[in-house]
Amino acid sequence: MSTVIVVTSGKGGVGKTTTSAAFATALALRGHSTVVVDFDVGLRNLDLIMGCERRVVYDFINVINEEGNLNQALIKDKRVENLYILPASQTRDKSALTQVGVTRVMEALKERFEYIVCDSPAGIEHGAQMAMYFADVALIVTNPEVSSVRDSDRIIGMLASKTLRAEQSLDPVKEHLIISRYVPGRVNKGDMLSADDVQDILAIPLLGVVPESDAVLKASNEGVPVTFQEDSDAGQAYHDITARFVGEDRPQRFIQEQKGFFSRLFHHP
Repeated sequence: MSTVIVVTSGKGGVGKTTTSAAFATALALRGHSTVVVDFDVGLRNLDLIMGCERRVVYDFINVINEEGNLNQALIKDKRVENLYILPASQTRDKSALTQVGVTRVMEALKERFEYIVCDSPAGIEHGAQMAMYFADVALIVTNPEVSSVRDSDRIIGMLASKTLRAEQSLDPVKEHLIISRYVPGRVNKGDMLSADDVQDILAIPLLGVVPESDAVLKASNEGVPVTFQEDSDAGQAYHDITARFVGEDRPQRFIQEQKGFFSRLFHHP
């Protein structure tokens, strides 16, 4: 049984592609056959973060237009068994994502993979709607700021009304919240919404918090999903998120501010 997961948010720059790459990699590292699909036609960043940009010959739109087949377009990750990437096109626009064509590709992917992770473009236009249309599960990525949370709330409304599950009166898309770029110190100063604040506004279960981390930028520049940096806080956060997703019970981390050595040494209860 295949599960289609959309990684989405209304706002750009919140960490959707980082999350798509890290989450898909963590699933594959756990032995699940996984493909991550780039719906961001015209920009195409997923292959950069996955470190396979030089290996792109055929892409998602080529397959939709039957200019190449799925085997030609799928790129096997060199580091992880069971992980493949379906890149987007840089030379087309999002109108090339036809519903008939995307349906055909998604059905073919469902025959081959346990998890299909769809990396959505920013906004609520055609590409984003197409990315969420086939979803069974949504990972809604938001930063702890009012504009980002407000845009995510709009996406939640669309998931309830503009998906295949909604059209066919099936069980609704299962929603999970991921809060990215979280800084507990700024939360404590009132400069940033708390995880509880975000949950109260969006009213969906929290899958995990990803702290603001230099490791994310470093990993992106190196073309390596941050999941491989298991000694980094962000890498650990994505492993925690994936573990919770597959049913493991792990306590939430990275929500409380970590006290430094001297702060702990001179703290008096």
